[in-house]
Order: sequence, then structure tokens, then C-alpha cells
Amino acid sequence: MSRIGLKPIEIPQGVEVKINDNNVTVKGPKGELSRSIHSEMIVKVEDNQVTVSRPNDSKLAKSLHGTTRSIIFNMVEGVKNGFEKALEIQGVGYRAQLQGKKLVVNAGYSHPVEIVPEEGIEVEVPTNTRIVIKGYDKEKVGALAANIRAIRPPEPYKGKGIRYEGEYVRRKEGKTAK
Repeated sequence: MSRIGLKPIEIPQGVEVKINDNNVTVKGPKGELSRSIHSEMIVKVEDNQVTVSRPNDSKLAKSLHGTTRSIIFNMVEGVKNGFEKALEIQGVGYRAQLQGKKLVVNAGYSHPVEIVPEEGIEVEVPTNTRIVIKGYDKEKVGALAANIRAIRPPEPYKGKGIRYEGEYVRRKEGKTAK
């Protein structure tokens, strides 16, 4: 039994949810998101709440129940408040800067790595060792943060690289001379 799938989603003030067949569209102050939901799921809007239910207890329906509710909840949360991910850069000579809308990262390669964010995603560089990604689509924000981190993941010996803010990198002991 999905406990998360059973919880109703409260629709906050200023957010509008529409359901056409198996398409869910959420419109709010930050933007508009649309998503196709699996045909097994039953999504209803009643009394300023969205409820997700399943028609039967098949394995597929059970596995989709909580996931579908979480996806719709994240859509509502995103258009209302938005999402944010922060990355830290550690290492001598490693830095980031914005050139227009383009993010340029110097991470120890022979060339700088340039990343252009998708529409609806905003990138800020408050200091040259900190990157903040903001947007209303949780999936796109997380994917861009993961792509930036993949430029130079933190290595376990000196801890150099790009990491999520607050991420703990387990350090290894180096070679010892005899």
C-alpha cells in the first residue's frame, strides 16, 4: 500500500491544475508545467485538492501510485515556490563565471567548459566557487546540477572538484613511504 500515494495534494492560492485525459497541466506564478501521466492512474481535482488513486492492485499500478503523486506534488510546488540547487567548487584554479546566460567552468582541463541552461532555468554565480541553479521544474534543475557536477566530480584524495553544497566526500589515505 502506498502511503504517499494516498495523501491528497493541497492546491495553494494562485495555482491552477487542469486534467485532460491523462495530461496534467499546472499553472502558477513561476510558470506552467505539463506532464503526461500513465493511463493506469486516476487523477481527480476536488475541493481544492488533487487526489491520485489506482484502479486495481496490480504490481504496475502499485509502483506508479506514489510516484505519480510525487510528480504532481513537485509540479505544484515548483510553479508556486520553485526549486534551487547549489554547487561548490573546490580546487586551485577551479572557478565558474557567467558570460551572458552561458555558464563557463574552469575545472583543470585545457579548455573552459561552457553550459547553456534550458529555458526556465536560471543560473547564478554569487562567488567564483559557488553556483546556484534555480527553476520551477525540479527534474531540469536536478539534471543541470548533475551535468555541472559531472564536469569534475570530487575526488577522494584531495577533495578537489565540483560537489553539491553540504555533500560529504569521504577522503582516502594516500600512499605511504616505507
